[in-house]
Amino acid sequence: MKVKDIMTTNVKTVSEKSTLGEVATKMKSLNVGSIPVCDDYQSLLGIVTDRDIVVKGMTQGSQSQSPVRDVMTRNPVTVTPDTDVNQATILMSQHQIRRLPVVEGNKLVGIVAIGDIAVRDNFVEEAGDALSNISEPSRPIM
Repeated sequence: MKVKDIMTTNVKTVSEKSTLGEVATKMKSLNVGSIPVCDDYQSLLGIVTDRDIVVKGMTQGSQSQSPVRDVMTRNPVTVTPDTDVNQATILMSQHQIRRLPVVEGNKLVGIVAIGDIAVRDNFVEEAGDALSNISEPSRPIM
């Protein structure tokens, strides 16, 4: 199975000039924990999570009027629509992330979340493994 078979299309995005307050409000209204950051041409610039807003934004003294570009993750891990779902779960596990933007070229065409994978009967185990790796605290490299 490919990512294109399970990804969410018509993804809501924000501009890098959007404020943290605007993004937080949008996340709340959409009931999501992350939003891709795109330019006017739907080219992916980054992704911002609720955790980015709190951990990077608020702890660095950012205000609700600060631009999202100050806290977004640039060059996020991405997949293409033709990426195998197993490979997507491996990437999620390796990078400890729950969502992957789906791009063609640099254009955002969708997003795939660990939940999209978990609801597929033949991927329940892979999604569970990935989620347990994501949920583990990062271990320092010695």
